[in-house]
Order: sequence, then structure tokens, then C-alpha cells
Amino acid sequence: MFSNSPLIDRAYELLSRHFGAAGKFSFSVLTVFWFFLIIVITVWVSRRLRLFLQKRVLRKLEIDPGLEYTLLRVTHYLIVTLGFLYALRIGFDVDMTSVAVVLGFLSLGVGFGLQYIAQDVVSGFILLFERPMRIGDRIKVGDVEGRVQTISVRTTIIMTNDNLAVIVPNSELVRNRFVNYSYGSPEVRIAVPVGVAYGSDIDQVKAALIQAAGSVEDVLAAPPPQIRLKEFGDSAINFDLLVWISEPHNHQQIKSKLNFEIIKTLLSHGIQIPFPQRDIWLRSMPRGFGSDGVPVDVDERGRN
Repeated sequence: MFSNSPLIDRAYELLSRHFGAAGKFSFSVLTVFWFFLIIVITVWVSRRLRLFLQKRVLRKLEIDPGLEYTLLRVTHYLIVTLGFLYALRIGFDVDMTSVAVVLGFLSLGVGFGLQYIAQDVVSGFILLFERPMRIGDRIKVGDVEGRVQTISVRTTIIMTNDNLAVIVPNSELVRNRFVNYSYGSPEVRIAVPVGVAYGSDIDQVKAALIQAAGSVEDVLAAPPPQIRLKEFGDSAINFDLLVWISEPHNHQQIKSKLNFEIIKTLLSHGIQIPFPQRDIWLRSMPRGFGSDGVPVDVDERGRN
């Protein structure tokens, strides 16, 4: 076929020998080779096309980074899916009707054993298209707070302040509430709780807290800081210092700066920061104790 050498013709015949039923599922060594080659080419084409779109097309359009990430992800999944189906057709002579039947059975399996994985995958597409959060956003999920590093099909990776990667299933982000500090307006209000001792001059406390807020450069001057009397606690009068900031992703560091300034300002004004105290009243003293609470020898008390 390719040459006058019978050895080469024999090798090609062996490599092209099909196994299985034609039109349903059949393969040869040569078609399996083509299967893997098409997969490799598909991944390569997907990678090159995404780089081209990212550097040559999307950059000129100046679109949002989150939308850019979504478009590149969808492009990758679409190319890989089409390439894989074509590789099945070439490598194993698979009829697409048979693939549809197999997908039908897989959907039943998804409905029973793989329902949680399916929920994560569907939730991943919801996050990519609805975009309640984007790459680089600062979010808080439960007690985990950090920066969104990656949004994949099944999971989302959040990097905390300790440089730890927290892997969160996408279905948890879709079902539950989470706080996105980077969504919408960058100006947000934070509350810093402060407790002062009973008997403190309230007007002096308000002035001291306003002064402490003005000493932190991250606090916005407009809207101005506010003081709210929250409650009368067991050991302290509790206030909330309400301030506006323009860097919500740094709210923990800003709160720390405010706390340092609050301590220094309250101490400079002679305002006491209380700690829990309890007064115990005894209606009667047990045997062996005097009225002042000092132990008394019973025999000595009897002689007196």
C-alpha cells in the first residue's frame, strides 16, 4: 500500500486490524493512537486559543476580569468536549446515538450516586455566569475569610490571610449565604464595639472615640464617624464606633488600628476600660467564720 515492501504492508495491516463490531464499538491500534493524538491536539488548541483571546481580543475590549475568566473557562470546556466526542468517533467508531444513550444512563447514575458532584458542577456554571463573586474578590463563607483565587467547575479555592488554601464546593456557595466585601460600592461601614466603665462621662467617651477614629488614616472623613450606645452590659456601657472605609478587603487590619487608637485615647482621657466583676453577698456565715469572714477557732470562741 505504502511501499513495495511486504513487511511494511504487513505491519500496517496488523495496526489497522479492527476489534469489535463496526458502527458500534470497534478500534485498532492505529485508531487508538489517533484517539490520544486528537485529545492532545484538542488540549493544545484550547490552550493556544485561550491565550490568543486573552492577549489579543479580550484585552482590547477592556472587559471585567471576572467576565473574562468566565468566557475563557467556557471556551476551554466547549473545545475539550467537542474534541473528546470527535476523538471517540475516530478512535472507537462510536455512534453519537450510542453516546446519547450512555449519557442517559449516566444521568440516572448522577441522580443517585453522583448527585452531590452534579450539584457542584451545576453550581460552578451558575457562579461563572451569574458572577456573584469574581476572581480576586474578598469573601467570607462561614468562619472562612479570604481572597477568591480560582473558580473551577466543581470547587472554588479561597486563600486566607494565613496563605492557606480553603477548597469550598460550589454548591455550598450557591445554597448558603456569603459576604462579598468587593461587590458593588467599595465604601462600606464597619462597627467596632467598645465598653467603658459605669460612671464614665458619656460626652467625654463620645469625643474620645471620635478622636480615635480621626487618628486612623484609613477611615473616611465623609460620612463622618458615629457613636451608637448599644446596651447596658453587666460590667460596662457598650458602644459601637461606626466608621466608613474604602478598602473593605482590609477591614480586619483597619479594625486593629482603630482598637489601638481607642485604647490610647481612652487612657489619655482617664476613661476606664472595665473587666467583668461580681459582688457576692452572704446572708449568713457558716460555722467557724466570724462576721468579717475570718476563720475563728471554735474552742477559743467558746472560752471567750
